[in-house]
Amino acid sequence: MITKDMTIADIVAVNRNIIVILLNAGMHCVGCPSAQGETLEEACMVHGLDVEPILNQINAYLGC
Repeated sequence: MITKDMTIADIVAVNRNIIVILLNAGMHCVGCPSAQGETLEEACMVHGLDVEPILNQINAYLGC
């Protein structure tokens, strides 16, 4: 299960297909250096997004 406290890099390491979900949400920073240490919650905040719908979509994709 993915949590909002996980870094983007850690999330992508779980399953690289999650990149598509992040890109579709408008988070095109997947490959930027900030993604290595930025949590999903922080990245959503920077992009003006609500973390919960994205988190739910990722976990639904993973079957969690």
